[in-house]
Amino acid sequence: MTDRSSDRSSALHAGAWWVWALGLATAASRTTNMLLLALLAGVAGYVVAARRTDAPWARSYGAFLKLGLAVIVIRLVFAVILGSPIPGTHTVLTLPEVPLPEWARGVRIGGRVTAEGLVFALADGMKLATLLICVGAANALANPARLLKSLPGALYEAGVAVVVAMTFAPNLVADVQRLRAARRLRGRPDRGLKALLQVGLPVLEGALERSVALAAAMDARGYGRTAQVPPAVRRTTSALTLGGLLGVCAGTYGLLGDTGAGYGVPVLVAGLAAALAGLWLGGRRSVRTRYRPDRWGARAWLVSASGAAVAGLMIWAGDYAPAALHPAAVPLAAPGLPVWPAVSVLLGLLPAFVAPVASREGATTTAAAGHRRAGHRGLRAAAPAPAPDARGEALGSAGGPGGLGALPQETGRGGTGAPLPPPRRSATDSESGGAETAPTRKETPQ
Repeated sequence: MTDRSSDRSSALHAGAWWVWALGLATAASRTTNMLLLALLAGVAGYVVAARRTDAPWARSYGAFLKLGLAVIVIRLVFAVILGSPIPGTHTVLTLPEVPLPEWARGVRIGGRVTAEGLVFALADGMKLATLLICVGAANALANPARLLKSLPGALYEAGVAVVVAMTFAPNLVADVQRLRAARRLRGRPDRGLKALLQVGLPVLEGALERSVALAAAMDARGYGRTAQVPPAVRRTTSALTLGGLLGVCAGTYGLLGDTGAGYGVPVLVAGLAAALAGLWLGGRRSVRTRYRPDRWGARAWLVSASGAAVAGLMIWAGDYAPAALHPAAVPLAAPGLPVWPAVSVLLGLLPAFVAPVASREGATTTAAAGHRRAGHRGLRAAAPAPAPDARGEALGSAGGPGGLGALPQETGRGGTGAPLPPPRRSATDSESGGAETAPTRKETPQ
């Protein structure tokens, strides 16, 4: 218990990983320099490799990498088929062009494919792929259950719904696999629309039964109960929350755009303040208490500050080195690596050195504790079994095969509760290697 509590207290807050990843994503949205984009993706990948655990959600990073590569390929295919708005002089190939009507002016299918257009499409695809990689890094590093646990009280119902969905999703997959295996054993097809319909009904029935049981259990434990709040407070909460979320969206759009950095930061800050005030007022409706809340410690501040620093320095670099962050595709030239923006990107490596590795240590500690418990069970299993009674049944003991704890001993037929006497062993049993030897009777001379 001490190891688990220390591991929980030393683990990094899940929100810090998301702040760090969103900072890297903001920096990626401010440039089309392929070298800087590759550096940002490398920084995110190194931190994931250094601080990723063996949890199931940590395996999602590979899927985001594949999705990023697919985005680049799709962007290049669109540039080849639909053309590019960038004029170029270096023709790579010429496709047959499909004639389009007058109302589709400005759109073409096929035609000349230039190297400048491909380079522009590659940079644009790498920008979106880097954004996906940064989001994938947050998904691989942050524990989703602990992130939902840290939600404010106003979002308590939404968090409970998401946790229930995440808990029941593996059960649905297991039910489908179990039913398909049962159909194969019975010689019935497990593929096709007919098999899907026949499997879907039992799966739906099981999901409904679990939902009803869970709803009854949650209602018995007080879930969903809210406190009485005056109408004026409810209206103020709704106005602050809605206005704050709109401000956050507008500010985020300004930060991600190339020309909205001037108004993006103040609008984002004002929106966050209004949204937090609305969430704080909305949390008064919740009567729940939080068990062992995650603390935002010094390491969480360092991790989140590193992501914010990368985003801020990259936005600042857009003012003094715009040509370095957005190299022109015409004329065709290799992009250069600007020094100070590259140094600011390297600040994102800080979590690889300051973030704790308590999750892996906790997993190791838990596994060692499991081995110790298994060893104790093995020692108990190796202990001598209780002697059988007259009917050949073992007396109840604390280490019985059922694993249900101390079982009452079998009583006599009189129902007095007294334990049965130990069985008598014959001389033949002792001669055949029994556990006890019968006393020998000394022959007396006649």
